[in-house]
Amino acid sequence: EAMRSYRSDLLLWITRGQGRITVAGVTKGFGPHNAVWLPAGTMHGIQVSSAVFGTACFLAPECSPATMPDGPRHLRIRDGAAQGLLSAHLDDLQRESALTNIASDRALDCHLGLISIWFERQSLQEDVTGDMSAAERLMQRYTDLIERQIMTGLSAGEYATALGVTISHLSRVCRTTCGRTAHDLLADRITFEARRLLADTDLPIKRISEMLGFGSPAYFTRAFQNRTGQTPSAFRDMRTERQAPLLPPPPKQPSPAPQTTTTH
Repeated sequence: EAMRSYRSDLLLWITRGQGRITVAGVTKGFGPHNAVWLPAGTMHGIQVSSAVFGTACFLAPECSPATMPDGPRHLRIRDGAAQGLLSAHLDDLQRESALTNIASDRALDCHLGLISIWFERQSLQEDVTGDMSAAERLMQRYTDLIERQIMTGLSAGEYATALGVTISHLSRVCRTTCGRTAHDLLADRITFEARRLLADTDLPIKRISEMLGFGSPAYFTRAFQNRTGQTPSAFRDMRTERQAPLLPPPPKQPSPAPQTTTTH
């Protein structure tokens, strides 16, 4: 559920269950047969139950078709034929990515091209080209700025100043679009970045606190424990035992094949 972003483009295809997803500071519900496109660097968080089932396809920059949307998209697919077609495309993509046959790279490009065509056609049918509201535009600017400046230690008030609005206005818009304050959204994103650095790197905790703009390791420890219920060292020890990274691994070399995983 924590706010995060990935270095890879991400396509989510939910086939069962329901929940809520926050994309660029705007929270919406999702249900069966929802397709969500999240370009690399898009802040998002997903609230799911154990009944949710779907596929997550991570695409390295050299894999993503140029025709995919520049910004995030959320499609609710009602047509049964279109639902089956995307599932088939993803099955073909997953099957081909596991092979090392002749021309596998070209085959993957073809499958990805078909997915991009599917997405383009469904976007037109769903009429998702309408203009964003002023609140949504502000939230996209806020979340984009956080992604660019997350290592600076800027406060929510300083972000508001940079956006040309007051912190009270920014928080009011945040509550309207995603039900939380500007400070909470920022703190949630910083906490996930701290978790990522603790789990996926060997950097000392002191260095991580400095990178994220905390005044001292003690302040970082208090803030992290308040939001996660664990100290940074305890969280790192737990993740080390599980040996599971928080971010998808880089694509295998030499073929930049997309990684497709089935998630519960």
